[in-house]
Amino acid sequence: MKIGYVRVSTLEQKTERQEISLADLGVEKVFIDKASGKTAERPELKKMMEYVREGDIVIVESISRFARSAQDFLELMERLTEKEVSFISKKEGVDTATPAGRFMMTVFAAVAELEREYIRDRQREGIEIARKHGKYRGRKPGVYPGFEYLLEQSKRGKITAACAMRKLGMSKSTWYRKARELHPQQIS
Repeated sequence: MKIGYVRVSTLEQKTERQEISLADLGVEKVFIDKASGKTAERPELKKMMEYVREGDIVIVESISRFARSAQDFLELMERLTEKEVSFISKKEGVDTATPAGRFMMTVFAAVAELEREYIRDRQREGIEIARKHGKYRGRKPGVYPGFEYLLEQSKRGKITAACAMRKLGMSKSTWYRKARELHPQQIS
């Protein structure tokens, strides 16, 4: 079975171009994620990896749609290989059914990771320039009404810190950072 995987980075982006490209290749089932490629922890990617079986062919529009880091790509490829599933990237024109194709996929994965690093570097440079011109001040700090009350409740053992974090929609690191800011001598 030919199985397609489509990914765009945000909810606002459209998937039609990739879907049409895969349909032209005879893809029978498509899994679509609207999430960043910086991690392999994507719901539809996980479903696809569980769905595929021996003899299937996974087809993507380009490697960068499948994985952005060489490590993630190689781990995904290893799992596909263990299941005896082939992989085709249309843009790069490579098929892992051949030894040369497997080698080229490794090279392209490294290039995709390099591209991601260049994007990060350009982003950092842009932020630094914006800061120098007073146009970038970073993300606004989160507002957590009731934080101090819940912090006191957790100190008294009336509520667990984990429960307080859930109520506030706050991450563990933010909880402890804010607790240290309020009571630096008490929180270690």
